[in-house]
Amino acid sequence: MKFTVLSVIVATLLLGTPDALSLPGPSNNPASQFMDIKVVRIPTGPSTSALGKLKDLISKYDLDLWTTVPTINSHVDVEVPSASYGSFMKETNGLLSQAGILEPVSIMHEDLGQSILEESAVSDEYQNQMRKAASLATPAWFNAYHPYADHLQFLSDLVTAYPSHAKIVTGGTSIQGKPITGINIFGSSGSGVKPAIIWHANVHAREWITSMTVEYMAYQLLTNYGNSTEIKGYVDKYDFYIFPIVNPDGFIYSQTTNRMWRKNRQSPPSGSSCYGRDINRNWDIHWSDTGGASTNPCDETYKGTAPFDASETRTLAAFQNAKKNSTQGVAMYIDWHSYSQMFFTPYGFDCSLSPPTELLSLAKGFTTSLKAVYGTQYTYGSSCQTIYKTTGSSDDYSYVITGVKYTFSAELRDTGTYGFVLPANQIYPTGIETWAG
Repeated sequence: MKFTVLSVIVATLLLGTPDALSLPGPSNNPASQFMDIKVVRIPTGPSTSALGKLKDLISKYDLDLWTTVPTINSHVDVEVPSASYGSFMKETNGLLSQAGILEPVSIMHEDLGQSILEESAVSDEYQNQMRKAASLATPAWFNAYHPYADHLQFLSDLVTAYPSHAKIVTGGTSIQGKPITGINIFGSSGSGVKPAIIWHANVHAREWITSMTVEYMAYQLLTNYGNSTEIKGYVDKYDFYIFPIVNPDGFIYSQTTNRMWRKNRQSPPSGSSCYGRDINRNWDIHWSDTGGASTNPCDETYKGTAPFDASETRTLAAFQNAKKNSTQGVAMYIDWHSYSQMFFTPYGFDCSLSPPTELLSLAKGFTTSLKAVYGTQYTYGSSCQTIYKTTGSSDDYSYVITGVKYTFSAELRDTGTYGFVLPANQIYPTGIETWAG
């Protein structure tokens, strides 16, 4: 993010050798659990009745959705096992025909298991290169996805390379007791002096591109500090607190057991056997409102039994509130997600509320600068008006409760060709275009 958004904020405010390997396929329950599963995109059309029937059909077949909140005039992305594909598609096409929906169903993944294997496959040459590297903090890092431990090593290696401008920080604690590890990047005044910029990524475990993208931007900030007056200006004026993986338990589970896992790994509430909270529905902001999260523990958007009953959200909120209430303050917050190619302003909890013109202008600037690199098209606007209603989200909390004036959230690549299983060859371009934004 090189930084259309940040540059305007500047004006406003002034006015050890690792044994690193490529990520294997999930080891405890390999990609075989997804073999012969197709991922299909089904248009929803304008009718709420037809959408309801489609949701009922998906429930009848007990299919897993990638689209967490199906809406009209859009689509749903859904996993369909080969054993039920024929009958499900026959009923789906009949429903679409009956509703007068002419847009065809498309296939995102012919074989999801094979796509997962390909996502993590790297050459022997690359593995040897990484094993021999004195540091993981090199451009080669962005050629593949990596195990959780290596992400921690990457941050540590960045700090080792740039000790005068970076240190490891902890932003909170996971439900299983893991520290939420990040990197603090600072300028000539030292750490903890200038207004904070806070970025969260891998809030949802399966969104692997998000951690790689914010790590790319951290790498750019540090490696360019000494040779770019523009970057030096940003780093000297702000303290960056970049947390690539704020859901470490879920992230590890997505790497070892279930590639499609979204939530944290919190124990089921009483009466349920389903694990996890959606930690982007658990913040104490309009948590009790209906329609923006689920009360069903088995749903992907389960909000928990109470606001902040997830350790991750409670401790992350405490971290940013402490920064805001200190002499340092917080200038910006961004929550990074995938996929859909969208850049959001508040609000998520109320579709009748429009964000300040300044935030919309900054969001537009981000999407324009990003598009100029590769032509990647992003949509922008308030999250509720642009995609769907959300309650208990971190960006609304940051904007309304913490009081961070420049608050945004993003959905990175792509728009549905690969979805969550974005090939590793798209890590670099995603990072480059996001940095340009």
